[in-house]
Amino acid sequence: MGSPTRRRSGLVAPAVIITAVVGLLSGCSGDAAPPAATTSAAPKPSLPVAPGGKFGYAAARSTDPDPLTQNEIFGKSRFTSNGRKYKMTVRKMDKACKDAVTGEKLAKALKSAGCNQLVRASFHDAKGTVIGTVGVANLKTAKGAVAVAGAGAGKERKDYLKPLAGDDEHTKELGDGEAYAGGWTHGHYAILLWFQFKDGHEPKKAELKRLYQAAVDITDATVFTALDTRSVRGGRG
Repeated sequence: MGSPTRRRSGLVAPAVIITAVVGLLSGCSGDAAPPAATTSAAPKPSLPVAPGGKFGYAAARSTDPDPLTQNEIFGKSRFTSNGRKYKMTVRKMDKACKDAVTGEKLAKALKSAGCNQLVRASFHDAKGTVIGTVGVANLKTAKGAVAVAGAGAGKERKDYLKPLAGDDEHTKELGDGEAYAGGWTHGHYAILLWFQFKDGHEPKKAELKRLYQAAVDITDATVFTALDTRSVRGGRG
C-alpha cells in the first residue's frame, strides 16, 4: 500500500508520507472598549484574542474543545468536485480510536496523542470504480497529529485506517484488495485514508493519481471545509 503526500502541492512519490498544511487561518484580536462615561460603571471587557499560527483555534484541543460530530465532518451525502461526482454510503463514530485502525504502531500513536474520537465515512465515485474511507482523529495537539499521520509509514504499510464497508454494491468491497493508505494533518486532527479500486487490483503508478485525486476531492468537500471553520471558530457554531 502506498502513502499519500503533501496535500495541494502535487503528487510526489506515493511511498513517502508528508503531513499536510491546510488553511492559513487565524483570527484577529480586538482592542479593549473605552471606559464608561461615569465612574460607577465597570469597563467593558476586551474581545477574546484568537490564536495565531497556521491553524488558529484548531492548533490544539485546548483552544478547540468541542467534540466532532458526524454531521459536521461528513454532512454531505452527494457532491461534485470539478465535475467529478461522489456519494457517501456509510459513516461511523468511534470513541475507542483503536477500534477504527489496524496496526500496533498506529494504535499506540493514537493513544499517546490522546485520541478521544475517530469518525469515519466511506465514498465511491460516479461509476463506483474508486472507493475509499476517510477518517478524522481528534487529538490533543498538532504534534500528536503529525505522529499519528506518520505512524507505520513505509513502502508497505501495516498500520492504517480500517476501511468501513457499506451495504451498497460498491463500498461493500472496501478492505478487499490493495489500497492507497496514509494520512494528512490539520492542527490537532489527523486525517487518515484508505482508497482502492473496487476490484481490488494493485494500482499502477498512473492509477495512484486517480486514487489520490479522489481523496483530495472528497476531503476538500467534507473534512477540510469543516476543519477550516474550526480554525476560525474553534468548533463553536
